[in-house]
Amino acid sequence: ATPAPSAFPPATSNNVHRGITALSLGKEGNVEFGGNSWKPDSEKMGSTDVGDYFPDDYDPNEVEFTAGMGGSQASMSGGGERGPALPGMENLGADSLVMGGIEENSEIPSDMEFVMSSVPDGEVEMDVAANSKGAELLLEVKPVCMGFEDYFAAFDKESHPSFSVSPCAGRMDRRGGEPTELEVKCEPQGKAGTFVGNLVINLPEDNSKICYKITATSF
Repeated sequence: ATPAPSAFPPATSNNVHRGITALSLGKEGNVEFGGNSWKPDSEKMGSTDVGDYFPDDYDPNEVEFTAGMGGSQASMSGGGERGPALPGMENLGADSLVMGGIEENSEIPSDMEFVMSSVPDGEVEMDVAANSKGAELLLEVKPVCMGFEDYFAAFDKESHPSFSVSPCAGRMDRRGGEPTELEVKCEPQGKAGTFVGNLVINLPEDNSKICYKITATSF
């Protein structure tokens, strides 16, 4: 009987030999695959900073290490050979007189006005004997300005004439500093009654003022 035809060719057996080549890294010829084994002569890297430059004729012993330690003011005090930086200042620090600084006002300007605020910053009461030479009150005024300010203190025109204040002018500390002490005095000159004084402290540089209402009872 004739075998039935097949759509696939008959399988045949062929002996196939595949060659496998083994490659050993780092061992072929003179090629090294394990990294760079070069090292410097010193076996370690040295500093790469550039050293200070000195001219060929440099002598390290020519200039003393103390030269210039006095600064630019050394010659002004007579310690240098070049003389003072400004003529006429050879004796600075010996017998010279240095003047300057902040000057405080000691008098009230003639055109300054003292106007009481509608609401005073503080009220103070005091007692005084009518037949006495007067009574004194120490008033501590806390500074309110950001910087040092000149002040001028006086009673307004509506105050009783028995009141006075000292000092009338000075410099007030900045905010948080020491308070300014003012001595308020009342001299009734034998008169009894209740006297009212409006103390105004002007701070012209700050464009402000501090006001106190002082009531004195004379008996």
